[in-house]
Amino acid sequence: MHDRLKQDLTEFDAILDRARAMASDYLHGLPQRPAAADVLSPLPARMDLPGRGEGAQAVLQRFERDYAALLSGGPGPRYFGFVTGGGTPAALAADWLVSTYDQNAQRNGDTCAPAIEAQAVDMLRQLLGWPAHWTGACVTGATMANYVGVALARQWIGHQHGRDIAADGLLGLPSIPVYAGGAHSSTSKALSMAGLGRHALRSLPLLPGREALDVTALERALHEQGDIPSIVVASAGTVNTVDFDDLAAIADLKQRYRFWLHVDAAFGGVAAASEQRRHLMSGMEAADSVTVDAHKWLNVPYDCALLYTAHLPLQIEVFQNRSAYLPAPAVAEDNYLHLTPENSRRFRALPLWMSLLAYGREGYAELVERNCEAARYLGELIASDSRFRLAAPVRLNVVCFGLAGGDAAANAALHRALHQDGTAYLSPSTLEGQPILRAAICNWRTTRDDIELTFAALQRLAATLAK
Repeated sequence: MHDRLKQDLTEFDAILDRARAMASDYLHGLPQRPAAADVLSPLPARMDLPGRGEGAQAVLQRFERDYAALLSGGPGPRYFGFVTGGGTPAALAADWLVSTYDQNAQRNGDTCAPAIEAQAVDMLRQLLGWPAHWTGACVTGATMANYVGVALARQWIGHQHGRDIAADGLLGLPSIPVYAGGAHSSTSKALSMAGLGRHALRSLPLLPGREALDVTALERALHEQGDIPSIVVASAGTVNTVDFDDLAAIADLKQRYRFWLHVDAAFGGVAAASEQRRHLMSGMEAADSVTVDAHKWLNVPYDCALLYTAHLPLQIEVFQNRSAYLPAPAVAEDNYLHLTPENSRRFRALPLWMSLLAYGREGYAELVERNCEAARYLGELIASDSRFRLAAPVRLNVVCFGLAGGDAAANAALHRALHQDGTAYLSPSTLEGQPILRAAICNWRTTRDDIELTFAALQRLAATLAK
């Protein structure tokens, strides 16, 4: 054994203790840490590989010295950029154990990992009130979940044409139309990876002043295509404004037209953890596949998302993996080897399993409601100050706004100033062609005090920029 490995083996406990201390310093410092690190100069892309190596303790010290200050406060209470949850205490503890246990989460008969994943998938289904016959699997994120959904849709369409696309490919088949309104950008990536092509996506009109699909326009497009099978991608919570397509109306169209309904509910779907918000997803039961993220509003550490489907046999057709040393898939397969793009799979379901058990229905319902209340409050504060303008109604947990009368440069300056100030982090975006800032509030730590601190910083910086 190399002397460094031998040394670290004897010092294993001390190494883990040092890592725990670093983690503790970071976690306890989150309320004071800048919400987003301001990396002013580019970091080196190359580093000389040492010959003998430094040992784990020395490398931990090197990282803490050179890089720890450059980490964002992403898990903290005022990181409102993109759609970034934190990690609940139970989920974080589980995530540490995932690396320790280092299980390959497929069913080999040598680990409980796939059973834990099946339990986590079903508990989340229960939390969100989704159909009991749906099955699911964990993947890395919503992009990969959307890809799995598109791959299943592609296989279903092949069956409509009498073809097994997973076995024989797309060659010779007509192009497959894909309809959507305000689809997430990962939809285009999924279409590219699945071989359908980004140009297969046919963007349909949105409702006036909304990010929701005009279902009348969808019906017109389906009618015009005739009996050609297609794919419809619906949004259950758009990224900018958390707007929802009318899933019930789209479900009604399935009675008259042949299409696969994939619902991207990456973070908006978690609103169903609150009974009073579940009506937003009326019609969800008609979906053929659904994406939901765990590392967003469910506050599980990166990376974890889920794909649910009502068509398990199609999933096996697409993702089965056979060899001399691997068992052939069964009809009702529960081996995740045959259900996702990965063969080797991290035990990423454990943090979700622990967090769901730790906080239950009531805990997640409270989290959703508290975040929605925080967004409502921030929206009220923004609307009360004439220097700002709300760019959209506050739906659920996202607030879109900008400087009143401010152009792209002014809003960019406000974003840059807030980033450098460090009190909070908001991501820039555009809405109806206009620059905006957006605060996505989905962290389990966020309180009303965090909203007031954020708004005070916005007021202070807006006053400074106006001078």
